[in-house]
Amino acid sequence: MSNHTIGVDFASKIVEVGGKTVKLQAGQERFRSVTRSYYRGSAGIVLVYDVANRDTYNHITNWLSDARALASKDATIILVGNKSDLSEKREVSFLEASNLSMENDLLFLETSALSGDNVEEIFLKCAKTVVSKLDDGNIDMEGLGIQIGDGDSNTVLASNSEARSCQC
Repeated sequence: MSNHTIGVDFASKIVEVGGKTVKLQAGQERFRSVTRSYYRGSAGIVLVYDVANRDTYNHITNWLSDARALASKDATIILVGNKSDLSEKREVSFLEASNLSMENDLLFLETSALSGDNVEEIFLKCAKTVVSKLDDGNIDMEGLGIQIGDGDSNTVLASNSEARSCQC
């Protein structure tokens, strides 16, 4: 992950899903005004809160509003409760977050970045859901800037960024 002076940490990863190669890009916000531009053209969005910090969970509705207002209606949104290893410090229950995700038609997982539990699953679930929507024709590829790359029908790329990658 590289640190940028504009306040966003950024990384990318390539995964295989259903015989297709998907390039995922991830960023961590520090300044909300910068982050909001990343929603545009995103095929998948991961909203993360800290299960041991109620304030981070309380801000999820704001981030979700931004995502719904700025991203495509076809974007996959995953709610992720991080730090599930801190059970003794938990301020947000699994049930509460699960209910929020069901009420808002979000996918939901809890993870521990410390132990690595479910971290890979977040990105695989995002990529699998996006590829499934593409395969089923339930996603507006042009609206998201997604295109099949370089004449290879097994590579999924996005055209809205210079890096030409599918943002999940």
